[in-house]
Amino acid sequence: MSGDREHRPLVVMKFGGSSVANPDRMKNVARRIIDKKREGNRCVVVVSAMGDTTDDLIDLSKKINADPPDREMDLLMSAGEQISSALLAMAIQAEGEKAAAFFAPQLGIRTDSVHTKARIVEIDGTRLQKEITNGNIAVCAGFQGLDASNDITTLGRGGSDTTAVALAVALKADVCEVYTDVDGIYTADPRVVPEARKIERIYFDEMLELASLGAKVMMNRSIEFAKKYNIPLHVRSSLNGNAGSWIIEEEETPMMERPIVRAVAADKDQARITAIDLPDVPGVAAKLFGGLAESNINVDMIVQSSSEHEIGKNDIAFTVASTDLKRAVERLKPVLKDLSGGSIVFSDDVAKVSIVGVGMRSHAGVAAKMFKSLAAAGVNIEMISTSEIKVSCIISRSKADEAVRRLHAAFELGRQAPVAAGA
Repeated sequence: MSGDREHRPLVVMKFGGSSVANPDRMKNVARRIIDKKREGNRCVVVVSAMGDTTDDLIDLSKKINADPPDREMDLLMSAGEQISSALLAMAIQAEGEKAAAFFAPQLGIRTDSVHTKARIVEIDGTRLQKEITNGNIAVCAGFQGLDASNDITTLGRGGSDTTAVALAVALKADVCEVYTDVDGIYTADPRVVPEARKIERIYFDEMLELASLGAKVMMNRSIEFAKKYNIPLHVRSSLNGNAGSWIIEEEETPMMERPIVRAVAADKDQARITAIDLPDVPGVAAKLFGGLAESNINVDMIVQSSSEHEIGKNDIAFTVASTDLKRAVERLKPVLKDLSGGSIVFSDDVAKVSIVGVGMRSHAGVAAKMFKSLAAAGVNIEMISTSEIKVSCIISRSKADEAVRRLHAAFELGRQAPVAAGA
């Protein structure tokens, strides 16, 4: 019997907080999982905290301690996923199927010791493999791991997606299904662009760019995992049985047959920092960004230019997540003091708007078309960053939604046909 089980497809199913926000949705998810198993699959489930649980825990911590230690925050924050996994296992059991819930120490997920932003080092899937072989549905608490000191860590934003993909890799799953409250990946946020179209198939590189540029459906770390180990991802709704969007490795499609631009994204959680009048000598940028790296602050777009105020001085402007702005500014103060010059100005009233598509590699004039569309909408561009498959601009946050709508229309994304499978 166990031999037959080993040959059935193994599916990792991840459910977000909105999918298990209340008992009724939890029961609906339980039935969805049971249906998947009864279709002949072996199932591992990863679940996020229910609804607003994580935000509620953060608010509670602030009432106790305005600046809570990261280690204790990780212990607190991991509780939400533990509650969800236990309740979901109970819901599955209530429907007559075998299930067992697990949290970090039982899952064998080892991480580094960077609390609140830990990275997975290794996974020992022995315990889960045993449960699967015994016919159990394994329900796993996402977002968390265990460091070398056996302290609970959390994986940062989108951590449950990362958990799901990492488990899919460790268990050699056939597919990782990510269930959300939307039907898949869209050409733009449908709340901003009502005519946005669902994308049936999108490549890892495109999705990786979109995830890092503000698309909220999945986070970039989980896409990196999936791309590295070629784990197909299926993003779909937990509220209906519709097919979603497949995220896959790039196919052998002729460049000229690919959509030029696949989607538009906006990230309003951005802040711009400018270090002004820095000495124009070697090593300044290394000291500036080295200090931020030591504080685990990720820097995105960077522009260096000659100072307007003094000959022999430079200005360096860059962007960080708005949640890192305060820490970044504090971390830079001693660096500037060490450099014996310079000052800092900053703003969190900015957004990053981007276009993405592998077809851009073979088409000239895409960036020019983007800039022309933004100019026609009265949108001033403050910073620009490009790669083979994306163009990003920093603009005023108040203009972000209008910029997305203009670009979506300019590149006719609402009418663009999807890439056909095997084309």
